[in-house]
Amino acid sequence: MLLASILPLIAQASILPPLEPVMTDSALREPPPVQQDRLTVCLDQVRTDPPTAIVTASSWIGEASGPDLAFPHQCLGMAYTRLLRWEAAERAFLAARDAAAPDNNVLRSKLAAMAGNSALAEQRSEAALADFALALQDANAAQDKIAAGEIEIDRSRALVALGRNEEAAQALAAARQGAPQNSDAWLLSATLERRAENLAGAQNYIETAAALDPENPAIGLEAGVIAILSGREEAARKSWQSVIETAPDSAEAGVATDYLAQITGQSQEEGR
Repeated sequence: MLLASILPLIAQASILPPLEPVMTDSALREPPPVQQDRLTVCLDQVRTDPPTAIVTASSWIGEASGPDLAFPHQCLGMAYTRLLRWEAAERAFLAARDAAAPDNNVLRSKLAAMAGNSALAEQRSEAALADFALALQDANAAQDKIAAGEIEIDRSRALVALGRNEEAAQALAAARQGAPQNSDAWLLSATLERRAENLAGAQNYIETAAALDPENPAIGLEAGVIAILSGREEAARKSWQSVIETAPDSAEAGVATDYLAQITGQSQEEGR
């Protein structure tokens, strides 16, 4: 049977798509002009020469005080992420969050979320949950429903990694409500429902994700998995082929190619 043949390969797929931490400065409230100039220089170094950015940020930390300390710590954290020094990055982002003005809840929330993403990058899920709790606290204080929803998405990843799937489902429900236009909330909901063998629910969620972000290869890959498990081979083929065509250099395209090869080979054997 075709389905029985492909199940072992599908079982190798991660419970949720892997996280690529995105830590940009553009979403944060701009610091005062003098600090903005220093931050711009430091972040330029992060992109081109992370070790020099570490030196620059460390020197700046020695000169700054009060809420201004948030900005060199932020730059230091981003430099560490470029070097894949995730625990050091987490510490720097938390230091930045602690230094930020108590009423700057938007900045504090984003810095705590950066810390959580850094912890997730090296699979320290418990630490990530603690960081995301801070981020969620700050987002709620800022009455920023979208930010809170996006943090719930990240929380769900950490919860699934810890096997706490019911809590992850609750986090994703909150994410869909707070950040309904974020396709990751729907994609991860589809993946979680598929793993729970609720294929009808998974199909509903993946259709919404695809409507929001039709060229996202992770969505196309998941749509194909749900389709093949539902017995819709042709729909699965179309989904996986679309991944290969729209994102040929992506990791998802490689997985889609493997899936297609397996079901094609099985179909040929059954036709003999």
